[in-house]
Amino acid sequence: MMDPRLHKAAGQGSTVSLAVLLREELGSKILNSKTPQGNTALHIAAGFGHAAFVEAAVGEHGDLLIAKNNEGDTPLHLAARAGRMAVVDMLIAFISMAGPCWPEEDQLMMMNSECNTPLHEAVKQRRSAVALRLLEAEPKCGHTPNVDMQTPLHIAAREGLTDVVEKILDIPWVPEKFVATANVRGTALHQAVLGGHTRVVEILLMRTAPDLIDITDSAGSTALHYAAQKNDARMVSMLLDLKPELASRPNDRQQSALHVAAVNGSIAAATEILQHSPDAAESKDKDGRNAVHVAVSNVDTLRGLLKVIGPAEVINQGDSAGNTPLHLAAKMAHVQSTLTLLKDPRVNPCLLNRDGHTARSLVEERLAVGEMDAYVVYLWEKLKKQEESRCKNLQHLPPVATYQSLRRRSHRSAGSGNGDYFELGVGTYTLVATLIATVTFAATFTMPGGYNQTSGLAIHADRAAFDIFLVSNTVAMCSSITVVFCFIWAWRDPVKFNLEHLRWVHMLTVIACLAMIVSLMTSVYLTVLPTKRWPAYLVITIGACTPVVVILILGKEAFYIPFVQKTVLPVDVKSHNSNGDIQI
Repeated sequence: MMDPRLHKAAGQGSTVSLAVLLREELGSKILNSKTPQGNTALHIAAGFGHAAFVEAAVGEHGDLLIAKNNEGDTPLHLAARAGRMAVVDMLIAFISMAGPCWPEEDQLMMMNSECNTPLHEAVKQRRSAVALRLLEAEPKCGHTPNVDMQTPLHIAAREGLTDVVEKILDIPWVPEKFVATANVRGTALHQAVLGGHTRVVEILLMRTAPDLIDITDSAGSTALHYAAQKNDARMVSMLLDLKPELASRPNDRQQSALHVAAVNGSIAAATEILQHSPDAAESKDKDGRNAVHVAVSNVDTLRGLLKVIGPAEVINQGDSAGNTPLHLAAKMAHVQSTLTLLKDPRVNPCLLNRDGHTARSLVEERLAVGEMDAYVVYLWEKLKKQEESRCKNLQHLPPVATYQSLRRRSHRSAGSGNGDYFELGVGTYTLVATLIATVTFAATFTMPGGYNQTSGLAIHADRAAFDIFLVSNTVAMCSSITVVFCFIWAWRDPVKFNLEHLRWVHMLTVIACLAMIVSLMTSVYLTVLPTKRWPAYLVITIGACTPVVVILILGKEAFYIPFVQKTVLPVDVKSHNSNGDIQI
């Protein structure tokens, strides 16, 4: 165990205390003591940046320079990690002078338990000045891999340390020493792209191409896959300008960079890829799906791709099961994606998959497993109309189910989760609309401020605020009554009550709620004393902020219709994890 006085002296950098302890102990044996973590006094002083203490301790006991703690860190590791430039400079000088006295070949490249050299530690903590000093003392350490096959060049590229990258690349790089299949994080180019450091990418491409641009990570992904995932159009352009064939290079799952862009919603990257290589749209993954197939799970991505993909053959291309993007969207009952595809004149709704199904008949198949609800019926109606209007030869298509058969099957599956889910939505809307209608109807006969007992007219009838109250109250009441009536009809025939109807009643409910807020604000304004308006202004402020608060809480969901279930297509490409790895 370390003497507490020595620990305190090292932490404070007190050379006077060190000298006293050395006299009391009659030599330097006290410097051999360690903390429970294996740190010597030199480790502690180096981490705190006490250069004078470091000089005194090394002068007394030079072997402390190569002492390791429980993590395998030398004092130089700790000084580099903490960015203690003066201490790093001093330790390098001592190691250079004392190097021949030790059996180790190169003290500046000593590794800790994770095979990190002091240079690794410096670049991990973005200590550029320290890293440059270490490279000056030992230039070849920039390409030394650690246990994760990460060299200081990898880390410096990911952190965007441009000057460190340039310094490392001043030393000739031997690509044969890089084992691509063992590196799950790819090359330094992969890391620079993943970190979004354009200048570092430019340097790497200028100094290492074509050596680096062709190397993949352990999943077979090129740097272009990473750029597509990050939606960095400029990096995509830089890579494809240098090597256009990267656009069609698949990874181990046969996914091109365009597939990765489609999965991650990277429209800008996808556009750039297609501008450089239009035939990249024809690339297929292991399931035989192109980028449009993959994009049906995200309607915004799908819309973006449809704008930049030209050939109808690609949009109507079948996967290994013969399913076109329209088949997949219909099979998932993804309403928005299906409607988006149907609006595109290039999409052919008449095509059959390998099982002889059109998109419309795939929707009908959902009945067999009891999954039909109002939204699926809505899809079925839209697809059926498209077939009737656009398919010239209806004989080769699967027979169209009748509405009566759909209704019978829907009633048989009424006990399913989807039916309960729809009933919950109808009940909620009906309850809200009924409450609004009741409140606004009562407000009609209890006007703000009351009535003139002689004429029977409202006291505030001549004021502009009263007119606003009257209109907003009427809008709220009529809108809510319309919603109630619509849902009464929905209970009568829930299958035929489709998504378009739900959009209207949802919008009317929102209008009724907003109108009721306006009615509240104006009625308060009318009934407070003219000489004491602040309560009215406070109520108006709170009322005006209510929609804003709802949007802040719900985000984009505030603009979507609740009780509409969303189906998400399983994907093979995900975003990179917290360690910076792309998961493909």
